[in-house]
Amino acid sequence: MAERNFSAHPLARQPSKIWLTFLIGVVAALLLGSLVSDASLDAQYGWDTRVNCAAVDAHAAGLDPYYVNNLKDTKLSYPYLPVTLDAFRPICAGGLLLTHYRGLFLAIALLCGLLLPGVASGRSTVRDVSLRVLCIGGFLGFEWTWASGNFVIFTGLLTAVSLALLLPSERPAGESELDFPFRLLGAALLGLLLSFKLVFFPVVAALYLLPLSRARKVTLIATASAMFALPIVISMTLYADLFHSWLSAISGQIQGQHSVALGERNPSFFVLAMDLATRLGLADQRPVVFALYAACVLGVVAPLVMTVVRSMGDYGKSRRIFFLMRLDCWLIEHPRQAARLTAIAMYALYLCSPRLKEYAFFELAIYAAVLIAGLRPASIAIILVCAIGLPASASLFGYAFMDSFGPLSAAVICYGTMLLDFGAVQAASSGDRLAPRSLAASCDDACLAPEEVPSLGDWRARQLATVASPESR
Repeated sequence: MAERNFSAHPLARQPSKIWLTFLIGVVAALLLGSLVSDASLDAQYGWDTRVNCAAVDAHAAGLDPYYVNNLKDTKLSYPYLPVTLDAFRPICAGGLLLTHYRGLFLAIALLCGLLLPGVASGRSTVRDVSLRVLCIGGFLGFEWTWASGNFVIFTGLLTAVSLALLLPSERPAGESELDFPFRLLGAALLGLLLSFKLVFFPVVAALYLLPLSRARKVTLIATASAMFALPIVISMTLYADLFHSWLSAISGQIQGQHSVALGERNPSFFVLAMDLATRLGLADQRPVVFALYAACVLGVVAPLVMTVVRSMGDYGKSRRIFFLMRLDCWLIEHPRQAARLTAIAMYALYLCSPRLKEYAFFELAIYAAVLIAGLRPASIAIILVCAIGLPASASLFGYAFMDSFGPLSAAVICYGTMLLDFGAVQAASSGDRLAPRSLAASCDDACLAPEEVPSLGDWRARQLATVASPESR
């Protein structure tokens, strides 16, 4: 039986309406106006580019770049691993980046939108690509990156490449197993990028929701974890002296200079928990702060888990098999839903970071851009208004959107919208089935139908019979 396109259901893919097209135009005009307004201000932009390139120059001159006194024209500290000092050297070569970075960043942001895959089946249309490009400007993340010159623009570009490798679109579901080498490359690239900002490592866990056998998913997670650790190991061994300076700089142990410790202000759940503890008069009680932060994270992750369980329904319950085996088979039989859940999980885990700086919302918008084109018109409208329209309007009229929890609130609303949209579409398309398609593991032959999935004992007996057969010898 051929796979049904759950996103083609009337609830999920209504004909394009005039009001939605008009809304897209209005939101695009607001975003463009906000960028033009920022560009017209007489301000000294590009402070992060100056810090990064000054650190590269100091390292090349034999100085310790983690001491601000060794950096030219800045009072900010360099926060990245020592190995990045040589990685950034080609980017900063010649001093051209600081002069021309704004045009380059605009081109890279556009390229990110063009590279991103879609999770809805079928070839991407001009409307789909336009929505992804527009969504890249969500939460004012790109506007902040464009103003500060933060190098998250480069990691964002590579994130788009890794997502294109991990979530290949426009291919038959039955060929996804043959794409495993590309997925492996995407996982390695993702792990390497997450080492750029260590606090985002939990995003790797979302790879378990890919429509692959468990062995291959564990391989992807292990590969991403190894690549995440690789820059740290290289920094510890080849840059031993600088590594200790880096630890001192990020922990605030170097007196008299800017620190990137967790205590600084940023629109994250951790800082929100600190503010709540302060209002309760318990700011000095660290366990209370971490408990409040854990409650915020649970409030994000729990709905995702409930959505996954509810989507599985009664799948495999008639047999005595473990939940993870049921989940693995369900994901393999529903590759498009699995791709959407993987992207939503990445978004959720990124959102839960304890240090979600303003420019980090640029990468968060990239995860949202993967999903936006496959949503229903009402859901698209909510995300356009909350993620782009309202923040851009606040920027145009001079409201301090980034100085509060505005980006976090908008991101949470968009997350809830994506979860509700997935649940509604999944409920409307319940009963859709996919023919057997696993090419990797013998246990995946069980992924036929809920009533045909064998128990764990039956599967073990089948494996023992295979091993004992003459052909296996």
